[in-house]
Amino acid sequence: MFAELLAHPGVEEQVELRSTFGFLAFHGGSLERVTDEVAEAAAEQADASLYVVRQPEGFRWHVPSQLFDPAESPALAAFLEHVDVAVAVHGYGRAEHWTTLLLGGQNRPLATHVATHLRATLPEYEMVDEVDRIPAALRGLHPENPVNLPARGGVQLELPPRVRGIGPHWDDHQGRPVPHTVALVDGLAAAATSWDRGRRPHRLLWWV
Repeated sequence: MFAELLAHPGVEEQVELRSTFGFLAFHGGSLERVTDEVAEAAAEQADASLYVVRQPEGFRWHVPSQLFDPAESPALAAFLEHVDVAVAVHGYGRAEHWTTLLLGGQNRPLATHVATHLRATLPEYEMVDEVDRIPAALRGLHPENPVNLPARGGVQLELPPRVRGIGPHWDDHQGRPVPHTVALVDGLAAAATSWDRGRRPHRLLWWV
């Protein structure tokens, strides 16, 4: 399924190798809107690595994260080989959870670290970093989920629409990105720069 997705007209794959801290957005573009923008902005601000898949307007194909097989993508394989830890940015929407961010994934110390920084920049939101409080389908614990494949694993970050600047809360707001999304990016970048302990001497870019 992953190879078929990448082969679809208009689907873009982007990888940028910088530090050994990485951000991913598997469902960017028209599928889980703004997740790719958040991942890219946080990576740029923190000089972190980036892997994104963007779907074009009018196309919405949800491939489960655990089916994003690095054997089918040299770009994803290079990213996972390069980074030590990663944060995968996803979007979700559930009633009564418009201000709740979920931090799953197998690297629990990193989840706590990221949640601490996001609480500082987004005091209006609740950060849930206790796995048993996260709905099972959103925990990101599958061993083949690419966010868990770096040497020290990673965190699956689920964002509700409001923090992505989507929904009626922002109907009267002029301009993008909205303040909450800017604060989100700031928190993620701060988490990345304070966690990262090593950088590679080169920077590689791919666009497919």
